[in-house]
Amino acid sequence: MKMDAVPRPIGATLLHLGLISQDQLHIALHEQRQGGGLLGQQLVRLGFLSEAVLRDALAHALEQTSVDLGTQIPDGEALALIPHELASSLKLMPLSYDATRRQLLVATGNGNDTDTRDQLLGMLPAGTTIETRLAGESEIARAIDQFYGHTLSIDGILHEIETGTRDGRSRGTTRSEYAQPVVRLVDSLLTDAVKRNASDIHFEPEAGFLRIRYRLDGLLRQIRVLHKSHWPAMTVRLKVMAGLNIAETRAPQDGRISLQVSGRPVDFRVATQPTLHGENIVLRVLDRQRGIVSLGGLGLAPAAFELLKLMIARPEGLILVTGPTGSGKTTTLYSILNHLNTEHVNIMTLEDPVEYPLAMIRQTAVADAARLDFANGVRAMLRQDPDVILVGEIRDADTARMALQAAMTGHQVYSTLHTNSAVGAIPRLLDIGILPDILAGNLIGIVAQRLVRRLCPACREAYPAEEHELRLLGLGANQPHPVLYRAKGCPQCDFQGYRGRLAIIELLRMDAGLDELIARRASTREILNTARDHGFVGLAEDGARRVLEGSTTLAELARVIDLTERARP
Repeated sequence: MKMDAVPRPIGATLLHLGLISQDQLHIALHEQRQGGGLLGQQLVRLGFLSEAVLRDALAHALEQTSVDLGTQIPDGEALALIPHELASSLKLMPLSYDATRRQLLVATGNGNDTDTRDQLLGMLPAGTTIETRLAGESEIARAIDQFYGHTLSIDGILHEIETGTRDGRSRGTTRSEYAQPVVRLVDSLLTDAVKRNASDIHFEPEAGFLRIRYRLDGLLRQIRVLHKSHWPAMTVRLKVMAGLNIAETRAPQDGRISLQVSGRPVDFRVATQPTLHGENIVLRVLDRQRGIVSLGGLGLAPAAFELLKLMIARPEGLILVTGPTGSGKTTTLYSILNHLNTEHVNIMTLEDPVEYPLAMIRQTAVADAARLDFANGVRAMLRQDPDVILVGEIRDADTARMALQAAMTGHQVYSTLHTNSAVGAIPRLLDIGILPDILAGNLIGIVAQRLVRRLCPACREAYPAEEHELRLLGLGANQPHPVLYRAKGCPQCDFQGYRGRLAIIELLRMDAGLDELIARRASTREILNTARDHGFVGLAEDGARRVLEGSTTLAELARVIDLTERARP
């Protein structure tokens, strides 16, 4: 362990590696003089670099090894050596313990902190040595929260509310933190949902109880059932956090909550709805870290990936991403914008609401009070010298016309549209009043997608495909029967058989032949047949690829994509 190494200044290291500019360093140094703290923390807070990049740069400067805690599972013996409270106060995460060598491996944000080392050595068994790995502070906080666990704290809080006495698991914490058990209950439920990677949290009052459900991997799962007496206080707490009117119970309200969960910022979009048994509240979880996926992380087939890069390389025109609500359209758009985001490009967005703040991108939320809708917002953005424009959603003819006008005046425009397929976006635009002559030549391409659950790799079960499954996959009966996989369930996937989701994507890139068909209002079938002649791969075919590679199941694919036409013998 190189606790005593003489570090090279982190600012000089980052400049030398080309990770920040001299101007950015000056800004961060000014913020450090004003507010204190470490220079690296200021650079991350300002958005000049990510914590993962800072972690690796620190490791380079200190000649140490960095570690990505997102890929680490610590062993129980290491966790037992360092109590939860000590790990939190010292901001370190135990990873492993070698009993033979009596060596403890820990992740820390400061490899030169000799005081932390001495404090650890003082409470560990004699003869124990410590080896460190560098990690980001928010990564450490997230790992502590994940692996030491806090689910039992919810049970303890409920026990305290119901009995008026503090549960044994709560001992050792200051009284002020436990003065408001309902506050802690709501915070623990929100944190628990983020830990489970839930996309939505549903608080649903019934006649005699409160049902709490999370949307996990696209499906709702009941997590807890609480007594109805808890709900009024929880409603007030949620409304206060979201900045809503606690006295208004008969009209729907919308708000937003921002929290630091496991050391990282997470936003919750809050919507209330009066129902027969009280106010129903749904929270959409907007985890910025999960919301940004690299372009290569979308999981496209190699040919489709090259096709997408061709589409976004075109300097002007309109690109649409289509699909139903909850199909990952926003994630795909942000992946594209993040890929295009450089200091040489001015990217501006108009969204409802802004879900994931991105550095260097000018993001604006539509506001009814300010009379800023999508159409007026695009008009305003065109006076801001943009190169790339994102219009959150095309809802009407005015927005569609403004998006196409921006595309015709030399801008690259992205937007979403609610249609079931890529080809289906064309008649939809014609139906809302877009002239085919304008649409032809200004539409770069259309992306359509769905999300399916990913099979748990630890417990998936192989089996030979049957005859009817070959038809659904588009394979001939005379072909060798491939090996497919089905869900089973294990502790790693909470006995669901699935863990996480992946995208099924089809790409329709416009060319001169398709533009001609649009200009003469050809039928959807004619457009689709022409596209297939030019190599178009639909959702069903891309889904079959995912099934055959063992990423998902045929049953899961059939849940989100219509395979009935293929089912015919």
